[in-house]
Amino acid sequence: MEHSTTRVSRHTPTPINERIRSEIERNISCYAAGGPEAIDKRLRELDREWDIERVLEANAATLALLGLALGRFLNRRFYAFPAVVATFLLQHAIQGWCPPVPLFRRMGVRTRTEIDYERYALKALRGDFKEVSGNGGEYSDYGRLVHIVQS
Repeated sequence: MEHSTTRVSRHTPTPINERIRSEIERNISCYAAGGPEAIDKRLRELDREWDIERVLEANAATLALLGLALGRFLNRRFYAFPAVVATFLLQHAIQGWCPPVPLFRRMGVRTRTEIDYERYALKALRGDFKEVSGNGGEYSDYGRLVHIVQS
């Protein structure tokens, strides 16, 4: 069984995943260079960013409601539209993929894991984790973490 945090990226073509990763790395570098204020601003933006799951859910709900309205007021055949949308949602829940996913990924819609990677890298660069302790002492690999995130 596939892990739920990686199934969308596993079903996304490699070039698209690489483009998204490159964008994340550029964002980290750019906002880190801008200092704490730039990082704070970017973190607020990340709090508002919709992940692929939310985009799929919002679009599916919109299309299902549209199909129901069109079925009621124009032609009963439009009732098939919500059934197709529900099938796509079920397919996504089971497989981590459905026909709209590649479109949204090409548009740059990221997974929650990808958004969180950028978020926590920026927080690490800002110094949020300097006081993290483990094994009775300060986290000894903090400098290594920052180096990994910056490279």
